[in-house]
Amino acid sequence: MRKFIGVDLGGTNIRAAIVSEDGEILNMKKSESHPERGAEAVMETMTSLIESLEGYEECEGIGMGIPGPIDTVNGKIIVSTNLPKLIGFPIADYIQKHFQKPAYMDNDVKVAALGEAVLGGGKGYPIVYYVTISTGIGGALVIDKKVISGQNGHAGEIGNICIDRNREKYNILNVGAVENEASGTAITRKGRAVFGDSITNAGDVFELARKGDEKALEIVDAMAYDLAMMFSAIGHIIDPHVFVVGGGVMKGKDVFFDKMEKYYRSMIHAGMQSVVFKEAELEEPGIVGAAMLPMTQKQA
Repeated sequence: MRKFIGVDLGGTNIRAAIVSEDGEILNMKKSESHPERGAEAVMETMTSLIESLEGYEECEGIGMGIPGPIDTVNGKIIVSTNLPKLIGFPIADYIQKHFQKPAYMDNDVKVAALGEAVLGGGKGYPIVYYVTISTGIGGALVIDKKVISGQNGHAGEIGNICIDRNREKYNILNVGAVENEASGTAITRKGRAVFGDSITNAGDVFELARKGDEKALEIVDAMAYDLAMMFSAIGHIIDPHVFVVGGGVMKGKDVFFDKMEKYYRSMIHAGMQSVVFKEAELEEPGIVGAAMLPMTQKQA
């Protein structure tokens, strides 16, 4: 059985795991990342963590998932708010030289997408578009088990897609950016505007909708339509075989998901109706997907 190492590098913790080719996590460990100590210190923590995994020497390669835009060609972070001292550091080259194994890295959403495409909800489909809806909205395109990163590592950054130019401006994103209108953060904001401080998260709005509250249902309906607009923009460019949707907001799928898909199908061409919507399946898509990076790259 082939085995690979997957690493999830974040601003708070580093997780490393040995993953089998069929997605089973065989051994996983975690350590605090302490990025304030600098790139070399973080890399020493990462290498020690990997070396603490029993059987790491037998693994064929190492894949890393890291937040923010990634230069996948040179194995470096382009932009990062959580890991600023690692920007521009040759992470993949450092790991490859240390372990004498192929090492690859990509954005954390993109590796999650790869995991879902290879072993999760997108398994068996040639063109998979993965969308995660939680605090924000992210996405990634996987074609024939290869993640498409784009020229500057920004491919799939769908949160900034404008779904209505007549909305309000909230942050650095476009006016009417879908992330500001249909993410968990957006639903919480809209819920508080109507119901006050009793709304602590999007789940509170969903629960009111389940109980038939008209104002909550209006918020959810608008969310479903806005998401459909986003999926329509993606669909008309990519025309994927399957959309795989994950993220914390999917806990409320019962109140918006079917409605969203119905709106989406009313917006696309007749010849595009064969697309399938599926929920993400993996419990640890980031770690598993990171481990899939060396496996799928070596198949090239």
